[in-house]
Amino acid sequence: MLLSLDTREVGRVTVVHCKGRIIGGRESESLRAHLSWLLHTRRSFVLHLGEVGFIDSSGLGTMVRALTSTRQARGELKLCNVPDFVRKVLQMSRLMSVFDVHDSEEKAVEAFYGPGARAEAPVPKGRSILCLDSNADVLAYLRELLHHAGYDVQSSMRVSDAMLLMRIEHFDLLLVGPDMTASPAKPPAFQSACAKLPVIELGSDFSTSDAGEAGARLLERVEATLASKAV
Repeated sequence: MLLSLDTREVGRVTVVHCKGRIIGGRESESLRAHLSWLLHTRRSFVLHLGEVGFIDSSGLGTMVRALTSTRQARGELKLCNVPDFVRKVLQMSRLMSVFDVHDSEEKAVEAFYGPGARAEAPVPKGRSILCLDSNADVLAYLRELLHHAGYDVQSSMRVSDAMLLMRIEHFDLLLVGPDMTASPAKPPAFQSACAKLPVIELGSDFSTSDAGEAGARLLERVEATLASKAV
């Protein structure tokens, strides 16, 4: 099976879910190139290896090089859901202590938020906002818009990831896309978490409205909501 890479952002952490074989040639090159491209803008990575069926020496070397490049850029790369045969390879090659290995994706993400963790630095000043939407383009726009307005912004495309972030990090405001608020499958725990902080629901027309006007209106709502919370 050819290697496929499913990438998503969980707050300040980028999770890369690997499925297939990590072997010399096209597979190793695709992983190396993908992580190198991500490293232009990101510094905190989790490699999910739960669906990796085989890894050879070249593939392992690619992972080591990726780890080295990330640390040289003052970032960090962690592994999670490592299959038993990969653990044996790491142990036999004495690389188990080189990589930071976690049993689950959730624990690996949490590790980036622990005391003294090497993670991407938040905005030094400003209120903290979590954005939840299934549209990656909308999230990218929200991050830039709010970041330049002086806010510390994190984002997620999954309710489960948002719940994890709300559990391990403090937020002053939650922005939620229309597809998320309309979903009848929202777990009670998520509804309970949302009840503990101000929530702004993005209208269904946000993604299709004039970007400048929609952004300006949103910033006004954000400012007003945070101001009312501070009173």
